[in-house]
Amino acid sequence: MSDSGERHRATDLVLEGGGVKGIALVGAAVALDEAGWRFPRIAGSSAGALVGAVIAAMQRAGEPLSRVDEIMRTLDYSAMLDRRPTGRAVRWWPRAADAWGILFHLGMYRGRHLTDWTRGVLADLGVRTFADLALDDPGSHLGPERSYRLVVTASDLSRQRLMYLPWDLASYGIDPGRFPVARAVRASAAIPFMFEPVRLRSRFGTSTVADGSLLETYPIDVFDRDDGLPSRWPTVGVRLSSPSDERAPATPVRGPVSMVVSLIYTTVDSTQVRHVSDPADLERSIFARTRGVRWTDFDLTAQQQDALFDAGHAAARRWLLEHPEGPPVSRPGP
Repeated sequence: MSDSGERHRATDLVLEGGGVKGIALVGAAVALDEAGWRFPRIAGSSAGALVGAVIAAMQRAGEPLSRVDEIMRTLDYSAMLDRRPTGRAVRWWPRAADAWGILFHLGMYRGRHLTDWTRGVLADLGVRTFADLALDDPGSHLGPERSYRLVVTASDLSRQRLMYLPWDLASYGIDPGRFPVARAVRASAAIPFMFEPVRLRSRFGTSTVADGSLLETYPIDVFDRDDGLPSRWPTVGVRLSSPSDERAPATPVRGPVSMVVSLIYTTVDSTQVRHVSDPADLERSIFARTRGVRWTDFDLTAQQQDALFDAGHAAARRWLLEHPEGPPVSRPGP
C-alpha cells in the first residue's frame, strides 16, 4: 500500500468454505473490488481457499479482479468427480464405486481435476509455490514467517489438529516457500469421504490432511493483532451461511450415509458458533444467502452459477451501504 488513499481502502479478506457455493464468494469479492477495496492478505477454507488463491494470484499479477468470475467459470465442477480406474470400471453401480473409493483411498473421488485446474490457473498468473505469494510487510505483527498473501486452513487428521498453510509447514520440517499453493488448496478442499485426503510426509511421519472446514471453516480472526497495537486496516469476511436460527427444521437421518453427511455438517457448523454470535465478528461479516444450493451440487447449471454470483454480489453491496467506511480497524476487546 503506497499511499494513504490505498491504505484506507485496504482490508484483509476471509472467505468461508462451502463447496460449490463458493461462487457467491466471487460475487462478494468483485463487489468489494468495485467499491475500491484491495486485499493485502486473504484467508480461506475449502472453497474459500480456492477462490482466495486465485484472487491473491491475480492481485500479485496486477490483473483486474473484474476477471475473477471469468476465470472461475472455467472450472468444470462435474469433472471434479473423477474416480480412479477401478471406480470408473464399476460406475454403472455407483454405490459400489463409492464404497471402493472410500475403502481403499478414503474418498470416492481423486480430486486430480481440482489440483490440475488450480495449478494451471495459478501458473498462468505466475504463482506456483508460496514463495510467489510472499509479502514484504515489515509493519505486520505476524512476523516474517507468516508474511504471505494467502493462508488456508486444513485438518491434520493424523495429529488431530488444525493447520494453517503455509504458516505451520516449518514446524513439520517442510520449507513453506517450496510448497505448491495448488496442493494446499487441494488439502483444504478435501471433503471427508468425498475426496481423497492429501498425504503429507514430514518429520512427524505421514499425516492425512483433509478439509479445513472440519476445524475452521471461517478463520475470521486469523489476522487479528494480539500485541495491543491498533490494526492498520480492517478484516472483512464473507460467509455462505446465515446467522443461526433456533427454529431451523430437523433433517431426518436415514441410514449410514445420511449419518456421515449429517455428522460432517454438524462438525463444521459447531466450529462456527462463536463467530456467528460474536457482535464484533457479525459487524465485519457479509452473509451471502445461497438458498436452494447444497455445497455438493456439482451439477450446477449456468443459471445457478449466475444466481450464486448475484447473491454474493448483492450481499456485499448491502453490507457496503451499511458500512460505507468499512468495519472498525480495531477489533473490540473482551
